[in-house]
Amino acid sequence: MANCITRHIPNAVTCCNLFSGCLAIVAAYQGDYRMALAFIVLGAVFDFFDGMLARALNAYSPLGKELDSLADDVTFGVAPAMIVFSLFKEVRVPDFLSVGEEIFPYTAFLIAVFSALRLAKFNIDTRQTSSFIGVPTPANALFWGSLVVGAHDFLVSDSFNALYLLALVLVTSWLLVSEIPMFSLKFKNLSWYDNRVRFIFLLGCVPLMLILGIAGLAAIIIWYALLSLITQRKA
Repeated sequence: MANCITRHIPNAVTCCNLFSGCLAIVAAYQGDYRMALAFIVLGAVFDFFDGMLARALNAYSPLGKELDSLADDVTFGVAPAMIVFSLFKEVRVPDFLSVGEEIFPYTAFLIAVFSALRLAKFNIDTRQTSSFIGVPTPANALFWGSLVVGAHDFLVSDSFNALYLLALVLVTSWLLVSEIPMFSLKFKNLSWYDNRVRFIFLLGCVPLMLILGIAGLAAIIIWYALLSLITQRKA
């Protein structure tokens, strides 16, 4: 009986991730970006623990793997896409593009599409056992959520417009499926030599959060991608 219950615990936690993603979508649709970000963060917590519990309880299953990808695309793909969809309706559209003003918001769903491609690619890519290739979907979702919450006033100001937002959507969508190796944040020991990139990354995170607040989380994701690019070129 105990085994029958424990083997379903990781999947139950994954379902909590999925449920959090659904709530994030509702909040984003209503323009409540802070609550949407909060539910994305909550989903990320559940996403972390479902894998850990599966390992601890030895409760791996084909169902769990498929369910995890589905939940991740909702929480880290559709939810940030809906945040951007709502933001597009607030962002200024240049006069020469006013004819296509109603089309712009729907380009946000490229984030959901490329997140699904990223997750499918991850499931069959044996190179990503200890590190990542391309930006992970949770990182992309946290980037969008924290950017919109922390820099909302700038994004809806005259200094920004829908073209810039579309460019960001296209760049982040490409980064999801790119072949850029991203270093892992897992420490196997505390040696400077073995973990110098991770230590440099963490040291850079502190001033970003102190100076930029919530938007600092978006800056940290950019810092992570840039540092991965720099270290890859030197390798």
